[in-house]
Amino acid sequence: MTTLVTGATGFVGSAVARALVDAGKHVRVLVRPTSDRRNLLGLPIDVVEGDLGDRSSLERALVGCKALFHVAADYRLWSIRPEELYEANVAGTSNIMLAAACAGVKRIVYTSSVAALGLNPDGSPANETTPVTVNDMIGHYKRSKFLAEAEVRRLVDREGLPAIIVNPSAPIGPRDIKPTPTGRMILDALLDRMPAYVDTGLNLVHVDDVAMGHLLAFQHGRIGERYILGGQNMTLKEILHEVASLTGHAPPRIRLPHAVVFLIAYFSETWARLTSSGEPRVTIDGARMSKKRMFFSSEKAQRELGYQPRPIREALVDAMTWFRENGFL
Repeated sequence: MTTLVTGATGFVGSAVARALVDAGKHVRVLVRPTSDRRNLLGLPIDVVEGDLGDRSSLERALVGCKALFHVAADYRLWSIRPEELYEANVAGTSNIMLAAACAGVKRIVYTSSVAALGLNPDGSPANETTPVTVNDMIGHYKRSKFLAEAEVRRLVDREGLPAIIVNPSAPIGPRDIKPTPTGRMILDALLDRMPAYVDTGLNLVHVDDVAMGHLLAFQHGRIGERYILGGQNMTLKEILHEVASLTGHAPPRIRLPHAVVFLIAYFSETWARLTSSGEPRVTIDGARMSKKRMFFSSEKAQRELGYQPRPIREALVDAMTWFRENGFL
């Protein structure tokens, strides 16, 4: 059975592709002609060029495939052209799902995100049923992921699409070549570039545990259900103290008020727009998110799928080792 993976050049997608190869699956990956393919080096896979916006390329990639892992996404918290996030995350998801249905794919795992889920006002861990609407989404990335997941659920309910949804939290670990926003935060901490912190919280998870969660969802997940693939809930202060214990640096002791973070974000975004220097280090949407503790529970995935994430310190060690071996440190 041939399995198609989208987003396999990226952080989570490459981990999923590797997990499938290790499980003995015949893997085909869809990549854009301009994609950085370092994460695919040495893998025994078939590579097909295409784009989520090109329906005919998706149909070619899906020929003979009975399984699909749609991992590809535009993961940016800021963009000069926000419509790009909707084109990739919403329209692209709809395109690949419809193409998979036409190709007769028997089982699909769609990679959503905890960004599409609700949060509890008291900061306690949210789950798959925590109430949420599109109006709760902060920024274009979260809105695009919310709308993309809603489209998958619509196709499941109305068209019988055989899809299972997984919602990873904030992955860290090896092969974060961009790096992702979470990876950049860890890298800055490793480089002692974070002299202060803000009162916020994240759920961190090893990227390889997220990949294994994808396989478990494929094997045991129920069609139309969503499963949070998380790890450990930690405040940013706790994360930075853990990183400091690995590096020998002194952990930051200054807590920045959220108002100061908003001011930094405003100037950071303004500079990025004026200089076309790419994504700013701090974004206004990121500052808005930092006012919440983004804690989640993976209990459902543990109960129904047998999902078991490792201690987060192992993920931090693996991330640090990979960053060092690949010239980031």
